[in-house]
Order: sequence, then C-alpha cells, then structure tokens
Amino acid sequence: MSAPTPPAPAHEVDAVEAIVPLIPFVLPVVGGVLIFLLAFIAVSMA
Repeated sequence: MSAPTPPAPAHEVDAVEAIVPLIPFVLPVVGGVLIFLLAFIAVSMA
C-alpha cells in the first residue's frame, strides 16, 4: 500500500481571475461614466 500524496500547494490568485466575476457590474458603470464624460466634453466645446 502506498502512502497518500500530500495535497498540491494552493496557486497564487491571479489579478485577472479576481476581477473576472466583477465584470458584469463594473463594465456598465464604467461605460456610463465614459458616456457622461464624453457628453460633458462635447457640451463644453460647443
């Protein structure tokens, strides 16, 4: 009978993997801010 193998060490949490679950919430907010910023620039230039 062989000895049980030790568990694999936990891998480092990648920054991209940490952000991916938040994309559905962050993307619309950033899009809205960008639209208002572009509208503000357009109005101020007019």
